[in-house]
Amino acid sequence: MSAKSAAESKVEVIARMFPSDANPAGNVFGGEILKQIDVVAGIVAQRHCGANAVTASIDRVDFLKPVFVGDLLILNARLNCIKNSSMEIEVKVESENLRNSARTLTGTAFVTSVALDDSGKPTAVPKLILQTEEDKKKFAEGLARMEQRSKERRKEKAR
Repeated sequence: MSAKSAAESKVEVIARMFPSDANPAGNVFGGEILKQIDVVAGIVAQRHCGANAVTASIDRVDFLKPVFVGDLLILNARLNCIKNSSMEIEVKVESENLRNSARTLTGTAFVTSVALDDSGKPTAVPKLILQTEEDKKKFAEGLARMEQRSKERRKEKAR
Protein backbone atom coordinates (compact mmCIF):
# COMPACT_ATOMS: atom_id res chain seq x y z
CA MET A 1 0.00 0.00 0.00
CA SER A 2 1.86 3.07 -1.27
CA ALA A 3 1.43 6.50 0.26
CA LYS A 4 -0.39 9.04 -1.91
CA SER A 5 -0.67 12.81 -2.01
CA ALA A 6 -3.90 14.77 -1.73
CA ALA A 7 -3.33 15.93 -5.31
CA GLU A 8 -3.57 12.34 -6.56
CA SER A 9 -7.14 11.90 -5.32
CA LYS A 10 -8.64 15.37 -5.73
CA VAL A 11 -11.75 15.60 -7.88
CA GLU A 12 -13.83 18.20 -9.69
CA VAL A 13 -17.34 17.16 -10.67
CA ILE A 14 -19.70 19.33 -12.68
CA ALA A 15 -23.44 18.71 -12.89
CA ARG A 16 -26.17 20.80 -14.50
CA MET A 17 -29.16 21.52 -12.30
CA PHE A 18 -32.58 20.75 -13.80
CA PRO A 19 -36.16 21.50 -12.70
CA SER A 20 -36.39 18.05 -11.10
CA ASP A 21 -33.53 19.11 -8.78
CA ALA A 22 -35.38 22.17 -7.46
CA ASN A 23 -38.43 23.55 -5.73
CA PRO A 24 -41.15 25.47 -7.66
CA ALA A 25 -39.25 28.76 -7.16
CA GLY A 26 -36.21 27.32 -9.00
CA ASN A 27 -33.93 26.90 -5.97
CA VAL A 28 -32.00 23.63 -6.03
CA PHE A 29 -32.89 21.39 -3.09
CA GLY A 30 -30.29 21.19 -0.33
CA GLY A 31 -30.75 17.42 -0.47
CA GLU A 32 -29.65 17.35 -4.11
CA ILE A 33 -26.54 19.33 -3.23
CA LEU A 34 -25.87 16.96 -0.29
CA LYS A 35 -26.19 14.00 -2.65
CA GLN A 36 -23.63 15.54 -5.00
CA ILE A 37 -21.31 16.27 -2.05
CA ASP A 38 -21.57 12.63 -0.97
CA VAL A 39 -20.86 11.37 -4.49
CA VAL A 40 -17.76 13.53 -5.02
CA ALA A 41 -16.39 12.74 -1.55
CA GLY A 42 -16.84 9.03 -2.26
CA ILE A 43 -14.81 9.35 -5.44
CA VAL A 44 -11.95 11.05 -3.56
CA ALA A 45 -12.02 8.39 -0.83
CA GLN A 46 -12.00 5.48 -3.28
CA ARG A 47 -9.26 7.08 -5.37
CA HIS A 48 -7.09 7.33 -2.26
CA CYS A 49 -7.72 3.93 -0.71
CA GLY A 50 -8.35 1.82 -3.82
CA ALA A 51 -11.14 0.01 -2.00
CA ASN A 52 -14.81 0.40 -1.21
CA ALA A 53 -15.40 3.45 0.97
CA VAL A 54 -18.59 4.49 2.74
CA THR A 55 -19.71 7.76 4.26
CA ALA A 56 -19.45 7.77 8.05
CA SER A 57 -20.46 11.40 8.56
CA ILE A 58 -21.14 14.64 6.79
CA ASP A 59 -20.62 17.62 9.01
CA ARG A 60 -20.12 21.31 8.94
CA VAL A 61 -22.26 21.68 5.83
CA ASP A 62 -22.78 25.35 5.12
CA PHE A 63 -25.19 26.48 2.42
CA LEU A 64 -23.89 29.97 1.69
CA LYS A 65 -25.86 31.01 -1.42
CA PRO A 66 -28.67 29.48 -3.47
CA VAL A 67 -28.14 27.41 -6.60
CA PHE A 68 -30.74 27.82 -9.36
CA VAL A 69 -32.19 25.66 -12.11
CA GLY A 70 -29.93 25.91 -15.16
CA ASP A 71 -26.80 26.60 -13.12
CA LEU A 72 -23.81 24.32 -13.16
CA LEU A 73 -23.00 22.81 -9.78
CA ILE A 74 -19.21 22.58 -9.49
CA LEU A 75 -17.84 20.48 -6.65
CA ASN A 76 -14.14 20.46 -5.81
CA ALA A 77 -13.10 17.85 -3.29
CA ARG A 78 -9.77 17.03 -1.68
CA LEU A 79 -8.49 14.70 0.99
CA ASN A 80 -7.43 16.62 4.08
CA CYS A 81 -6.57 13.95 6.60
CA ILE A 82 -6.42 10.20 7.17
CA LYS A 83 -6.49 8.19 10.38
CA ASN A 84 -6.30 4.38 10.21
CA SER A 85 -9.34 3.54 8.05
CA SER A 86 -10.96 7.01 8.08
CA MET A 87 -10.48 9.87 5.65
CA GLU A 88 -11.69 13.46 5.91
CA ILE A 89 -12.66 15.01 2.59
CA GLU A 90 -13.30 18.73 2.17
CA VAL A 91 -15.83 19.74 -0.49
CA LYS A 92 -16.27 23.23 -1.89
CA VAL A 93 -19.42 23.83 -3.89
CA GLU A 94 -19.78 26.55 -6.50
CA SER A 95 -22.51 27.45 -8.94
CA GLU A 96 -21.89 28.86 -12.38
CA ASN A 97 -24.47 30.87 -14.26
CA LEU A 98 -23.98 29.86 -17.88
CA ARG A 99 -25.46 33.10 -19.22
CA ASN A 100 -22.85 35.37 -17.66
CA SER A 101 -20.16 32.89 -16.53
CA ALA A 102 -20.43 34.17 -12.95
CA ARG A 103 -19.18 31.68 -10.37
CA THR A 104 -20.34 31.82 -6.77
CA LEU A 105 -19.16 29.85 -3.75
CA THR A 106 -22.44 28.32 -2.60
CA GLY A 107 -21.40 25.81 0.05
CA THR A 108 -18.78 23.84 1.91
CA ALA A 109 -18.75 20.51 3.73
CA PHE A 110 -16.52 18.01 5.49
CA VAL A 111 -17.20 14.33 4.84
CA THR A 112 -15.67 11.42 6.71
CA SER A 113 -15.38 8.20 4.73
CA VAL A 114 -14.24 4.80 5.96
CA ALA A 115 -12.42 2.28 3.78
CA LEU A 116 -13.82 -1.25 3.86
CA ASP A 117 -12.21 -4.55 2.95
CA ASP A 118 -13.95 -7.26 0.90
CA SER A 119 -15.78 -8.54 3.98
CA GLY A 120 -17.13 -5.08 4.83
CA LYS A 121 -14.78 -4.42 7.75
CA PRO A 122 -12.79 -1.18 8.17
CA THR A 123 -9.35 -1.46 6.61
CA ALA A 124 -6.22 0.67 6.71
CA VAL A 125 -5.79 3.37 4.08
CA PRO A 126 -2.55 4.50 2.44
CA LYS A 127 -0.56 7.17 4.25
CA LEU A 128 -1.06 10.74 3.05
CA ILE A 129 1.99 12.51 1.62
CA LEU A 130 1.96 16.13 2.74
CA GLN A 131 3.63 18.04 -0.09
CA THR A 132 2.81 21.66 0.67
CA GLU A 133 2.33 23.92 3.67
CA GLU A 134 -1.38 23.97 2.81
CA ASP A 135 -1.43 20.14 2.90
CA LYS A 136 0.17 20.21 6.36
CA LYS A 137 -2.26 22.85 7.62
CA LYS A 138 -5.31 21.00 6.24
CA PHE A 139 -4.05 17.73 7.75
CA ALA A 140 -3.66 19.29 11.22
CA GLU A 141 -7.08 20.96 11.03
CA GLY A 142 -8.67 17.75 9.74
CA LEU A 143 -7.07 15.67 12.46
CA ALA A 144 -8.46 18.04 15.10
CA ARG A 145 -11.96 17.72 13.58
CA MET A 146 -11.65 13.91 13.39
CA GLU A 147 -10.61 13.75 17.04
CA GLN A 148 -13.52 16.03 18.00
CA ARG A 149 -15.97 13.80 16.11
CA SER A 150 -14.56 10.72 17.88
CA LYS A 151 -14.94 12.44 21.23
CA GLU A 152 -18.56 13.33 20.44
CA ARG A 153 -19.33 9.73 19.36
CA ARG A 154 -17.87 8.39 22.61
CA LYS A 155 -20.07 10.83 24.56
CA GLU A 156 -23.14 9.69 22.62
CA LYS A 157 -22.37 6.01 23.30
CA ALA A 158 -21.94 6.74 27.00
CA ARG A 159 -25.45 8.20 27.23
